[in-house]
Amino acid sequence: MNSKKTISIKEALIKAQSLCAEREKCKSDIRNKLYDWKLPEKDHYNIIESLINDKFIDEQRFAISFVKDKFRYNKWGKIKIEYALQQKSISGDIIKKALQEISEKDYDELLENELKKKFKSLKDKDEYTIKSKLVRFASSRGFENGKVFDMVSAIIEMQKNK
Repeated sequence: MNSKKTISIKEALIKAQSLCAEREKCKSDIRNKLYDWKLPEKDHYNIIESLINDKFIDEQRFAISFVKDKFRYNKWGKIKIEYALQQKSISGDIIKKALQEISEKDYDELLENELKKKFKSLKDKDEYTIKSKLVRFASSRGFENGKVFDMVSAIIEMQKNK
């Protein structure tokens, strides 16, 4: 007997609705699940369209939720968040609108707090080494270089004046 039971379109739709009800999903997340479930590709479009029509999938809502989560909990910068959304095939317009949900004040505060924490953990004495480690750290988190350089310089200045 074949142990790989094929899932029906109706079962796939119900499972997909359940997934979307648990947590925000985008089209590419669901498409990947449909592939995992070995559902014929010809059925993917209809299932995804049904989920969109029934408001289970809303790419704008997904992007806003994704941006808030990655910013608040993962402490990612806009570049890293944007790249992750692009990987999920979210359109540029939707990404741009979602990123506007982050206030500049909160964004600057997060960057400053993360850099200060990192600064405290560094054992180096050489200013150049400290700066390069802080810049690399913030860049790896997806913060913009100009903003990073300015904030690192300000933190280094603050430490000198202590």
